[in-house]
Amino acid sequence: MLQLQVLSQDPEWVKERLTIKNFKDVQLVDSILELHEQRKKYTFQYDETKALINAASKSIGQLMAKGAKAAAEEKKKEVEQLKKTLVSIEPLLSDVEKNLHDQLVQLPNLPAKEVPPGKTPEENVVVREGGNLPKLPEQALPHWELTKKYDIIDFELGTKITGSGFPVYKGKGAKLQRSLIQYFLDFNTAAGYQEIQPPLMVSEASAFGTGQLPDKEGQMYHATEDNFYLIPTSEVPLTNIYRDEMMKETSLPVKMTAFTPCFRREAGSYGKDVRGLNRLHQFDKVEIVQITHPDKSYETLDEMVKHVEKLLISLELPYRILRLCGGDMGFASAITYDFEVYSAAQEKWLEVSSVSNFETYQSNRMKVRFKDAEGKTKLVHTLNGSSLALPRILACLLENNQAAEGIHLPACLHEYFGSDVLM
Repeated sequence: MLQLQVLSQDPEWVKERLTIKNFKDVQLVDSILELHEQRKKYTFQYDETKALINAASKSIGQLMAKGAKAAAEEKKKEVEQLKKTLVSIEPLLSDVEKNLHDQLVQLPNLPAKEVPPGKTPEENVVVREGGNLPKLPEQALPHWELTKKYDIIDFELGTKITGSGFPVYKGKGAKLQRSLIQYFLDFNTAAGYQEIQPPLMVSEASAFGTGQLPDKEGQMYHATEDNFYLIPTSEVPLTNIYRDEMMKETSLPVKMTAFTPCFRREAGSYGKDVRGLNRLHQFDKVEIVQITHPDKSYETLDEMVKHVEKLLISLELPYRILRLCGGDMGFASAITYDFEVYSAAQEKWLEVSSVSNFETYQSNRMKVRFKDAEGKTKLVHTLNGSSLALPRILACLLENNQAAEGIHLPACLHEYFGSDVLM
């Protein structure tokens, strides 16, 4: 959630940054500032009236002690009238505070200065590329055919059990999935991330804290009886570990990693781009999250981008890194780098990771703070990244490494899988 101080200092600059993010209702800034002024007015009236009540009440005691009963009775009448005034102010203050909050949470995070303008994925900026595009054998197969050939993932069985977008991993497919998860976790913990096993459902407060609510309410599975939400990513429970906490400056940065299934409705998704593992309702992902000092968050962002890049290099997959344009960024993000790997059989790039800096947007919602060396209370910065999302990684590993005698696996997975070839 944006800080009112930021909006108040330079509203026109805020509107300009929101336009970069392709946010249409920039006049909401003016409405919020008007409500902010109303709240200040009612707060002043409320506090002033309470002060007058306290002063009058103290005066009553003094007058009674002097025996000035008539004057004391007049003061009592004055207090009663002031209390009525206070009661009349309370609902006005409550309403304006609610309206202010409701409008403020509709504003997305402001894009960082490095974010390029643009509205569509085609306007994202390629930062760098790595790896070599594979040369596939004749009659190479897409991964949904390879999974049938080697009997490792059954999409039809998942549809029977639940519905489309819920595949069943079998035999060596399940083992390869487990091998990737373990390798990713080991890679992350070796870099200083603490492994966490969080809940797979979160409260409404947790979903609000990281910006999933109210922005992505339609994309999440909702257990209505208990008002829990199935997590779309482990970023949500991991970051909320520190909700409403006053952290020690010396404890920063906090580095966490977790493997979880993720659940997304993906409403409106259809067509050839959702075949096989390309887009699922349930998928496995290993996440990295950092909570940092605000002065170091962009240094941390670079570190996390390099970390994910090293992981992709170890998987021997061709990749590219994109800085997202304003219109293609997430609601809560200040800046995002996407990682894509090349699917040789499909002849397209597939997103496998996003690394984002949220600056104070999430921490302001969650009230995650620390006191600096001077004793001033400040908001931390939060960052997260996929390290990695498994479905499209697995798809590209299968497609790019297919050969007559099976699927050749990268060296980093040999020990985990127990073989260098899936056949």
